[in-house]
Amino acid sequence: MSSATSRVAQARPAPTGEPATTAEAGAAAAAPGQAATETASAAGGNLTSDGGLPPGGAPRLAADYSSYRVVAAKHPWRWVGTAVVALGVLAVAWSLATNPRWEWGVVAQWFTAQSVVNGLVETLKLTAISGILGFVLGFILALMRLSASPLLVSVSWTFSWIFRSTPLLVQLLLWYNLGYLYEKISLGIPFTDVRFFEVQTTTLISQFAAAVLGLTLNQAAYSAEIIRGGILSVDQGQLEAAAALGIPTWRRSTRIVLPQAMRAILPTAFNEIIGLVKGTSIVYVLAYSELFYTVQVIYNRTQQVLPLLLVATLWYVVITSVLSVFQYYIERHYSKGAVRNLPLTPLQKARKFFATHAVTNRKSL
Repeated sequence: MSSATSRVAQARPAPTGEPATTAEAGAAAAAPGQAATETASAAGGNLTSDGGLPPGGAPRLAADYSSYRVVAAKHPWRWVGTAVVALGVLAVAWSLATNPRWEWGVVAQWFTAQSVVNGLVETLKLTAISGILGFVLGFILALMRLSASPLLVSVSWTFSWIFRSTPLLVQLLLWYNLGYLYEKISLGIPFTDVRFFEVQTTTLISQFAAAVLGLTLNQAAYSAEIIRGGILSVDQGQLEAAAALGIPTWRRSTRIVLPQAMRAILPTAFNEIIGLVKGTSIVYVLAYSELFYTVQVIYNRTQQVLPLLLVATLWYVVITSVLSVFQYYIERHYSKGAVRNLPLTPLQKARKFFATHAVTNRKSL
């Protein structure tokens, strides 16, 4: 008999009528895990999935892992990196709090001033109007680019090429000075003298109209490419399957293609909207009273340049932060068909964190 088999025999309880010796009982009680391991070794490792023996095998002792200690993995460099970044953040915060030249009192004074709030409203108005019109026009241009008509494809491509190739500042100045090129704007039957509507260009193209026109057309050129890329990202096999099932073209586009394309469109589209919010600041060249122009007027009068620039900066941060929250939840909504389990929201993550640590603390007590 092998030595392993002998040790197993010693670990087993004595048969009926044969009392175990003191040495054998002590060995069995002192090392139950070792006895179970040696038993498994003697059997050749032929254990079932639940740790037992195959049918007909002799009963064996179960391994006892209660005395094992769980040791967490150590990440020393992670803690080093965290400490370095924390020190950097504290240094920046200390500088912002203790340097008097930031003039936080002046920032607080002008942050909610009526003139600044009025400029903020105009910025939001420009963003909303130009964003909505830009994406609607961009959607139309994307469909034109994907059509089978060579004329529609050429017009869409030329539009995007022109407006993506010229700076936004140049476009704004061009629209504002359109009256120099065309004295009157009229609507009628082409190549005839019939006119239904006619107005002076300088009357029609005001500062606000020039700003909206420039921002909308520039945004439409970029939106068209974003939407076209999102539509092309959808597998064509799904359209073929939907067509084979007899689903109408409109329902194929709105219920199959668009929901899947939105997952590719949304991140870039929100980046464009955030860029549009900040891009409205360039309208100051038209002397339109949006947020940045209003701040410029104030600091030219008070000579408090840096605090007023901080006021504008903080308002832009607030706007983009709100848009980022909307982006997160809208992307989460459209990710339902792409992931098996939706990612936790920040509130759900906080609840899970506190619930987990509360259970851990109760167990430790």
